[in-house]
Amino acid sequence: MSVTGAPLCADTVTCLDARHAGAVLVTGSHGGLIAARYAAAARVRAVIFNDAGVGRDDAGIAGLRALDALSIPAAALSHRSARIADAADSLANGLVSHANRAATVHGVAAGISCRDAAQRLSQARWWAADGAAAAIDAPIEGRWTLVATGEGGSIVVGLDSIGLVERRDDGALLVIGSHGALHGGLPASALAVDARAAFFHDAGRGKDDAGVSRLPVLAARGVPAGTVDHRSARIGDARSMWATGTLSCVNAPLAVRGVREGMTLPEAVALLAVRD
Repeated sequence: MSVTGAPLCADTVTCLDARHAGAVLVTGSHGGLIAARYAAAARVRAVIFNDAGVGRDDAGIAGLRALDALSIPAAALSHRSARIADAADSLANGLVSHANRAATVHGVAAGISCRDAAQRLSQARWWAADGAAAAIDAPIEGRWTLVATGEGGSIVVGLDSIGLVERRDDGALLVIGSHGALHGGLPASALAVDARAAFFHDAGRGKDDAGVSRLPVLAARGVPAGTVDHRSARIGDARSMWATGTLSCVNAPLAVRGVREGMTLPEAVALLAVRD
């Protein structure tokens, strides 16, 4: 196949379209299984993610191995070198932390720049396999009903991705598997609804504390919000966050309700039920 031109940038893989087919993609998304499924569905030539701090069960880079099985080169950038959810910063400043076998064939290795990696991956053969996403052994992102334990017994809505938020989630308690970063730094991307409270994944916090940058924006709107530590739960997995996640950061509206770092999500929700 012919060699591509400049890489295409996307702050999130949830917005890919026909333009990305055959392209080398630099995305601000984490490198988990769900993100890999989006990239494969878009039929990219190669893709560079953010490693999201790697995290529990290596969830932040699990998609690299899955894409390797499809002969799609993939790499991840250190979350300390580039802001997650910011593809422009990734291309300008990112440094590779992990690469799959299909990418290493083209000289992509830990320590090289994102721009250098993208140039090398432009030489990769484009397999252009229709239906490749279906071959990735990853759960389809979904909505889940999570029930708080303890006093209050509040119903909590679990969403594996912020892309699943709907208007009916206004006023709900939300556990969202996505990172807590603003897409491209835009405040409008913080959350499309006014939730009773919202919890995200901190993606290792990373450069400029990007992984928690939604929190102050939501605080200005009066929405209590927090993030779970990337080491405690899998990114892109709301049920994992609910089962084992511990809070790493809370905004002011959450803190005034007595919620503190180190609490589990059920503990935090039970406290909200009492205070609200």
